[in-house]
Amino acid sequence: MKRLVALAALAVLTGPAGVLVAGCGSESAVSLGPPQTTRSTSTSETTGTLPTSLSLEVWFARGDRLTATRRAHAPTPGVATAAVEALLDGPTTAERKSGIATAVPAGTRLLGISIHGGVATVDLTSEYQSGGGSLSMQLRLGQVVYTLTQFPTVRAVRFRLDGAPVNVFSGEGIVLGHPVGRKDYTDLLPVITVETPATGGRATSPVRVSGSANVFEANVTVQVLDANGKVVGRTFTTATCGTGCRGTYSAPVTFKVDREQHGTIVVSDDAAAGAGTPPHVVRVPVILVPG
Repeated sequence: MKRLVALAALAVLTGPAGVLVAGCGSESAVSLGPPQTTRSTSTSETTGTLPTSLSLEVWFARGDRLTATRRAHAPTPGVATAAVEALLDGPTTAERKSGIATAVPAGTRLLGISIHGGVATVDLTSEYQSGGGSLSMQLRLGQVVYTLTQFPTVRAVRFRLDGAPVNVFSGEGIVLGHPVGRKDYTDLLPVITVETPATGGRATSPVRVSGSANVFEANVTVQVLDANGKVVGRTFTTATCGTGCRGTYSAPVTFKVDREQHGTIVVSDDAAAGAGTPPHVVRVPVILVPG
């Protein structure tokens, strides 16, 4: 199916009053929320103190659906560049073992990012459109779009390949004639997504579990399992929307373990028709750390 796709991209620097300014190209200033530090900025460089750490959302694939992970990154003036490069680096070993993969072809490189009026233009090498069928093409486009639209002022995306504007993507004939955003890829999301904690990440009680869901009556159950599969923490929450619409959820879960160990965060909806088994379950491997 032909789809209009936009890629929102942002290479940013933190500035006064939470304004972030592009770190490369001719990106204009955008806001990413309250500032961690205050510094003077320009369109390509900054002075002052960088944030002490960055937590970036990077989207990969699990089967035929998109899935979010997190990446810790050293302070950098190019936040969007860091996010895209983390995406191009692919899943970690732990993520691959848990079933996370990428539809982005090996060898794809980022050539540049620019942003004007909330529309980001991302320039990738031509390897990006090589190989794969229609689903693979949609997934790789969705991966980039979701990774970059984590920045709230980035609304839409345009693609370039080797510097040339893309109007039709790959031999699958996917139309990219105007910018599009996350709404163009919602059909690639699983019923439940878990965005935090990250796969393989360290979790200390209480651990905050967040993501999105489109489930019956918006009901979301979160459990923490220890290395033996025993439930050591549990809570219930509701998404902001449900039963036919996607909403977000976020809840702290208290758990207790006596030693550092492998564990699992399990997020599910209600058991179907009293059968006792939730119809949708997401399992995220983590390292449980005593509080």
